[in-house]
Amino acid sequence: MIGMTSEGGATQGEALDGGMANAGAVLRRGSLVERPAPPTARALHAHLRALKVHGFDAAPTPVQLTPEGREQLTYIPGDVALPPFPRWVMTETALRSVGSLLRRLHDASMAVTVDTLTAWPQALADPEGGTMLCHNDVCLENVVFRDGRATALIDFDLAAPGRPLWDVAMTARYWVPMLDPESAAALYPAGLDVPRRLRLLADGYDLSPQQRAELPRVIEQATATCRTFVTGRVADSDPVFTQALSERGGWQRWDRIQEWLVAHRKVFISALLD
Repeated sequence: MIGMTSEGGATQGEALDGGMANAGAVLRRGSLVERPAPPTARALHAHLRALKVHGFDAAPTPVQLTPEGREQLTYIPGDVALPPFPRWVMTETALRSVGSLLRRLHDASMAVTVDTLTAWPQALADPEGGTMLCHNDVCLENVVFRDGRATALIDFDLAAPGRPLWDVAMTARYWVPMLDPESAAALYPAGLDVPRRLRLLADGYDLSPQQRAELPRVIEQATATCRTFVTGRVADSDPVFTQALSERGGWQRWDRIQEWLVAHRKVFISALLD
């Protein structure tokens, strides 16, 4: 599921690498993964079980919550890319498969009633809301691959109601990626064709013409939401996000990304529709 270290031994489990929020706190114990339980764990576990009933088997199965406030889920074998991201995870086949996997998730999610009594996290949630539970964090570290294709999604901690297109936009931010060349160079291989890759993701998901026309603006909206999320973490003196902000160019980087997205909006729409 995620790159493993050999620390800890059989009793304590193997630490799984990857992710910012739970770094060092996720352990594999045989066929199970144990990690900090999100506040929405009970509702989220019910949702994950319902997804399986509706045919989506590409997510961990919840096992139990522990008295220590942790959750146990089934371990999904495979490969997960960690930054700086390798070429194998940036292939066109990989990108299309991410779109297809997200579409499978959404098709199942639309059949599952959202628990409206749960206080779903709003940090990366669709500001326009919705009746389907979005993943909201389909970054490279949260997709499991086998044989070069996306086969499972993990880490649903930020899931919240929203529009399907919002989830596609959030996914595009990471996987295309929707970043200006200078920002992308810090984590991604050089020479990626952004308009073509955006089209490939849309094709993999099978977006409608109307959704394709709307997607660039929703990506701009999602980018602004992500900036607000980082702003909040930095204001709370979160050391992980504060360090990442400093190392990746500060707020000037966020300004540059937003300006670049707006300047290339017509290029992206043309690539999506032509």
